[in-house]
Amino acid sequence: MMKEINHSELNENMFNAIGRNWMLLTAGDKDKLNTMTISWGCTGILWNKPVALVFVRPQRYTKEFIDNGDYFTMSGYSDEMRSAVKFCGRNSGKDVDKIKETGLIPVFDEKAPYFKQAKIVLVCRKLYAQQLSEDCIIDKSLLDYYKDNDYHTMYVAEIVKVLIDE
Repeated sequence: MMKEINHSELNENMFNAIGRNWMLLTAGDKDKLNTMTISWGCTGILWNKPVALVFVRPQRYTKEFIDNGDYFTMSGYSDEMRSAVKFCGRNSGKDVDKIKETGLIPVFDEKAPYFKQAKIVLVCRKLYAQQLSEDCIIDKSLLDYYKDNDYHTMYVAEIVKVLIDE
């Protein structure tokens, strides 16, 4: 059972949740959704709002869903779900039914989908999007991440709801 809390009550270490444990970024609706693994991103305060920043490469199928809607979710899972989260990062929703293959159970918030197995869910409303650019990268060693010139789109989104597993 998920319980809504205020973002200021969040005790989760988001460095670990995103960077080490990974999260699923999910967008779409009851008719069609997609999810992908994220290990880059952050949370904080911007424009006097609690926000999340996520980064999505242009070839990712989930990007279409994010671009076509106003909301998406970021969700974190227990270690028992690690293989499912990994599967969602290594396989495209264009080629495989990730939900069927992983056993993830979709839950449809009024804004965006997430999965029943989640331990934490951030429901996010897009505020800003910008494609990263070689011209703006100061530390040129970071260009190694973009050998194919497939620069991420950065999304800044307001965290409108935080849910935790009780």
